Amino acid sequence: MIELRNIVKIYDTEGVKTEALRGIDLKIDMGEYVAIMGASGSGKSTLLHILGGMDKATSGEYLYNNIRVNELKESKLHEFRKNNVSFIFQNFALMKYYTVFENVEMPLLSRGLSAKERKKTVREMLELVGIADLEKKLPIHISGGQQQRCAIARALASGNELILADEPTGALDSKTGQEIMEVFKKVREMGKTVVVITHDANVAEKADRIVRLEDGRIG
Repeated sequence: MIELRNIVKIYDTEGVKTEALRGIDLKIDMGEYVAIMGASGSGKSTLLHILGGMDKATSGEYLYNNIRVNELKESKLHEFRKNNVSFIFQNFALMKYYTVFENVEMPLLSRGLSAKERKKTVREMLELVGIADLEKKLPIHISGGQQQRCAIARALASGNELILADEPTGALDSKTGQEIMEVFKKVREMGKTVVVITHDANVAEKADRIVRLEDGRIG
């Protein structure tokens, strides 16, 4: 269970305070697929970053199963992210001089797996997202949709339970975006907990539940 209790986030820029989140209460079941929608500036990305341990709330509680994430020091927060969370970004965030295979292999390198185990996992993930034939290609030599499939495969290769996606179809045409959402459906069927930020109602309707943010509050 993921639970946020009265989460407030205030940014202080040169003495100017901006309240990005204003008392968020939210529960997400493990294995649930949730879409977060809202206008620009509504607090969506801030909420996603707090869920992923990339940012800390100014006040409030964040519980991830038995972990009180809001109380973690930086070293423990890094450990939390490494062991629990994978991000998928709109711009794919792939290493451009690494092959598709090497990009997907990256989260496995710090886990002490043998080369044989890594190869097996990477190829299973590439097969799952439908780009097994592209493993030797560089990101610049494949399409945007294929790059996003590679990013999803990398997220899955980590084995983490929480998948956070920030506008995963935002840089893609509508047809390719729909194909990517079919890949997310497979991710959901694996039992992963998926939280997607999106402006696209067609993307959001694929989720189990839609959470709408407005001015830092859940509508």
